[in-house]
Amino acid sequence: MSDGSRPAQAHGTAVGEHAAGRSAVVVGGGLAGITAALALADAGVRVTLLEGRPRLGGLAFSFQRGELTVDNGQHVYLRCCTAYRWFLDRIRGAALAPLQERLDVPVVDVAKPEGRRLGRLRRDPLPVPLHLGRSLAAYPHLSLAERAAVGRAALALKGLDLADPNLDTQDFGSWLTAHGQSARAVEALWDLVGVATLNAVAGDASLGLAAMVFKTGLLSDPGAADIGWAHVPLGELHDRLARKALDSAGVRTEVRTRVTSVSINENGTWSVQVPGERLETDTVVLAVPQREAHDLLPPGALDAPERLLGIGTAPILNVHVVYDRKVLARPFFAALGTPVQWVFDRTDASGLGAGQYLALSQSAAHEEIDLPVADLRERYLPELERLIPGARGAEVRDFFVTRERTATFAPTPGVGRLRPGARTKAPGLYLAGAWTATGWPATMESAVRSGVSAADAALSALGRPRPRHLFEFEEAA
Repeated sequence: MSDGSRPAQAHGTAVGEHAAGRSAVVVGGGLAGITAALALADAGVRVTLLEGRPRLGGLAFSFQRGELTVDNGQHVYLRCCTAYRWFLDRIRGAALAPLQERLDVPVVDVAKPEGRRLGRLRRDPLPVPLHLGRSLAAYPHLSLAERAAVGRAALALKGLDLADPNLDTQDFGSWLTAHGQSARAVEALWDLVGVATLNAVAGDASLGLAAMVFKTGLLSDPGAADIGWAHVPLGELHDRLARKALDSAGVRTEVRTRVTSVSINENGTWSVQVPGERLETDTVVLAVPQREAHDLLPPGALDAPERLLGIGTAPILNVHVVYDRKVLARPFFAALGTPVQWVFDRTDASGLGAGQYLALSQSAAHEEIDLPVADLRERYLPELERLIPGARGAEVRDFFVTRERTATFAPTPGVGRLRPGARTKAPGLYLAGAWTATGWPATMESAVRSGVSAADAALSALGRPRPRHLFEFEEAA
């Protein structure tokens, strides 16, 4: 179907055909769609997965630039991301995206004198909240009074009820101020973590989502915040291995296939229109961005479909620098006192034969997302020289940027009431995507959880038993 000429097969049958058993069409081949397709197929449903792009993986993908295999952005996950860990296991990719043995984040403050710039956020093998006590007590980027105030705020945060809808109406920054957090504490700790996970500064973020991130990641289990990331290109995981898993599960996967409409038939089945073909199916999962979902929803599927258009978006800018030599010894670090946020060494993963390739992940990049490359080069190369002594005499062999203008939904106060659940009012039609009501911000974890929720709802309606392995990540949570 990718060229518009292949006839439909039984996984979502062409008009006039009838397939025995149950069938589903999943629209969208990002993590949410892949997950939904795998979960449905594992339960015996015949699944067709349709993706408009030439590859799977959504906004977590790779591309070629000369000899480099480049990720569009640096994606990480945490040990508490049990759904994404389940996904990695399901596609047999866990070994390619390992977790730290123990949380350890180097934090460099460029404003401090040489030799006093490095601090670390790391955990000890102690119960919560003692696991972070020694690290916080020794954290050089906050004063003694600020460290004590952080501890008090963390305890107050731990006491919040995530089920309280009022949390979503407040912004995290105001809550931090009310709980004695200085501007420096917000910069050097709360935003250091929050901007990377929420894609928003504290003042622009829902208290409900921020509390969820910090309670789950830092205050639930000693190892919850241990960081994992792909040691191979993301395309190896989210495209090649995912497609292999889909093929093995019997899913018919079609890329370069844009869905133009979704409609319900008189007999209660669904029609999914693509160029040159219409598929009939029992179940449809829309696993596409919120605006695209809005445009595809049939009338009456949601009480207030315009709410989807009220879910804003937030950008992420990634800056890529290739040096002629190795300039950074550690795999990653976070930075203070500079526009640079997080820097990762992507040399081995990219296949670079000589030199070193660093990727800068710049979240909440509203003011920079549209700047010309020349301006970004002038801005960031001197900052890297300030942060990394080894970069000062190195030759820059390549400098380029990747821009995701709608990388995530914006986690603004009030967004919770706009996020729909998996079920719609139209029987047989379900929603998936990190922007749906998963309780998580826009992360790979949220995407996978949404795919499971959509598949679970669909299987219940189809009278199919839920695959036992789908419970595994919930039991591990």
